Amino acid sequence: MTDLLRSIIQDAWPFWLISVVASLLTIVIILVAAVVTMMLMVWLERRVVARMQDRLGPNRVGPAGLLQSVADGVKMFTKEDIVPRAADQWVHLLAPIVVVAPVMLIFAVVPWGRGLAPSDFGNGILFVLAISSISAIGLMMAGWSSSNKFALLGAMRAVAQLISYEFPAVLAVLSAVIVYGSMQLSSMPELQGGLPFIGSSQAGLDLGLGWFVFTPIGLVGFIIFFIAILAEGERTPFDIPEADSEIVAGHTTEYSGMKFALFYIGQYVLNFALAMVATIVFLGGWQGPFVGMLTGNLAVLGGLLSLFYMLLKVWALFFVMIWIRGAIPRLRVDQLMDFAWKTLLPIALFNLLSAAIWVTIMKWGSDPAWTMKLIIPIVAFDLLGWLETATPLVRQLAALFVTGVLNGVVVRWVLTINHQSEIEPIQETGFETLEQQAV
Repeated sequence: MTDLLRSIIQDAWPFWLISVVASLLTIVIILVAAVVTMMLMVWLERRVVARMQDRLGPNRVGPAGLLQSVADGVKMFTKEDIVPRAADQWVHLLAPIVVVAPVMLIFAVVPWGRGLAPSDFGNGILFVLAISSISAIGLMMAGWSSSNKFALLGAMRAVAQLISYEFPAVLAVLSAVIVYGSMQLSSMPELQGGLPFIGSSQAGLDLGLGWFVFTPIGLVGFIIFFIAILAEGERTPFDIPEADSEIVAGHTTEYSGMKFALFYIGQYVLNFALAMVATIVFLGGWQGPFVGMLTGNLAVLGGLLSLFYMLLKVWALFFVMIWIRGAIPRLRVDQLMDFAWKTLLPIALFNLLSAAIWVTIMKWGSDPAWTMKLIIPIVAFDLLGWLETATPLVRQLAALFVTGVLNGVVVRWVLTINHQSEIEPIQETGFETLEQQAV
């Protein structure tokens, strides 16, 4: 934005003023884009879920009901702000701000396309993982300050859920960081060019389809991360903190008007932001056919095409979120916690090992620091010596095979162990549920 303004204004303004105006414009664009995106997400979800349930959804306000979200926003602005008499007034006021502000900050480092990152620095993925966790403090503030047992219970569930699924999410992203060798969000799409499965190992063949998800490590990592963002965004089947049939509305029980709207905005914008992160890390980000070819005088066209690919992938992920909401029932809280700690976490740890093996195969012999000897009693030999003369394509195929076998065995093993642990109590008691045991 600063370079764009300098090219337009030339030397009419001092550099510090151009920087300030560019920063303000970037902030305004991000905030407006986030709110408009949230309104479109609400409209799309209501229409798609309605179709899944053989209904029409919003179709009265505006063409195809597009202005329904605007009408709902006006309603939120005009509703009375009711605060419980026994509530902590200041904490009750600050809670929705603490929830929304970190979510908006995520967009500061997420590239929307090639060269379209508001702020680009080396530790972007670390910033996203750190800042997205702050929302849990706001949820706990909302539940504690409301002086309502249902709100407190919902907040405790939300915090426990966020903390539990942060571990597998971070490990899934860490496996990608090991493979890429970088935590810079803007550089991750650059490394996902080429062709599916073989990436950029074949020089000259760049269709922008060498996405990380086309590797065993990337596929497992993407599934883990996508499930984790469903839990962090409190999407079905992980919408336990706001279970209306159990705890009314969770931490938002005592909120109304614009305070409730802030929680609502924060949840949808967080879903969109985390879907962007998943797209960048695992789905190639803005990479796609012909983007790499549009350079030089066609760089602007390439940037627009990269923006289109980026938004297309993000909206496709959000459609999957809607699909899951219309198809899968809500989990119990014990099932949710067991799934995080007993299934996702072990698989994510082994996926981290696969990432280390991948890097070892790809870099073996190219750097003396990566060359080592595997010593077996009596016989010492270089087990991976043949890789020193292998082509990049052969290394890529070897890494695909080894990590694919390892991840396949580990996933099958973890799922089998968890299934057996669920079956054994049923075999011992003869009852499948606690209700049957009580009867």
